[in-house]
Amino acid sequence: MKPLRVISVAIAMTVLVACASSSSSGTAGSANPGGELTVFAASSLTAAFNQIGTDFEAANPGTTVTFNYGSSTDLAAQVASEGTADVFASASATAMETVAKDPGVRNRTDFATNQLVIITPTDDPAGVSTLQDLTKPGVQLVLGAEGVPVGDYARQMLDENKLTDEVMPNVVSNEPDDASVVAKVQAGEADAGIVYTSDIENNAGVRGVSIPTTQNVIATYPIAVVTGSAHTDLAASFVDYVAGSQGEATLQQDGFGPPPSG
Repeated sequence: MKPLRVISVAIAMTVLVACASSSSSGTAGSANPGGELTVFAASSLTAAFNQIGTDFEAANPGTTVTFNYGSSTDLAAQVASEGTADVFASASATAMETVAKDPGVRNRTDFATNQLVIITPTDDPAGVSTLQDLTKPGVQLVLGAEGVPVGDYARQMLDENKLTDEVMPNVVSNEPDDASVVAKVQAGEADAGIVYTSDIENNAGVRGVSIPTTQNVIATYPIAVVTGSAHTDLAASFVDYVAGSQGEATLQQDGFGPPPSG
């Protein structure tokens, strides 16, 4: 028969090992919770977010990220009506404010900026090389529709440069998002369009015409966890990843600028 003291020590060691194992397992589970994440994001983020989603899944085994891309304005309405979004990434503060009111957001942060650029078919049939060239009679221009961030930014820029009255008569189509503007120009259905700088990074079928900073406007992109998400912790981790150094590096590779300072 073993002495009582030896038996007590053995039992104590067994309990300590079991507790350590349980604690280790719990930490790993909280660090990599896994699950399915649904992200509603502005269409201009498509290329960058597809890569970020792949990278985030690799860093969080067991996680699947599904994206719903479109106009920020339309997506904001869907967030409230469908209740399926865990994260919302918008091309404008206005659309984010809509979601902030209903159903609500948390962990909101501005994570990137963008600027506008003129695009033309590669053969540039109308000879567009400046913003002022969009005023030339006969130039067929495509814009994002009113209420769509890329369209509202374009109209703001034209207003600030006092070109609205001369340019708007040349608008032949108002599109639901920036991807549709690019598609129209690629198809040769217009002489020019106004989209984001990021839109031309992965579109070889169009020619970009830079707009000087003094004439341009800055688009600021906010991201947030949507109130009511069933995966709040995972959603917050995704927001942190997008706003972190790895997410920022991917965004800049696709033509986005850094978030606004201050």
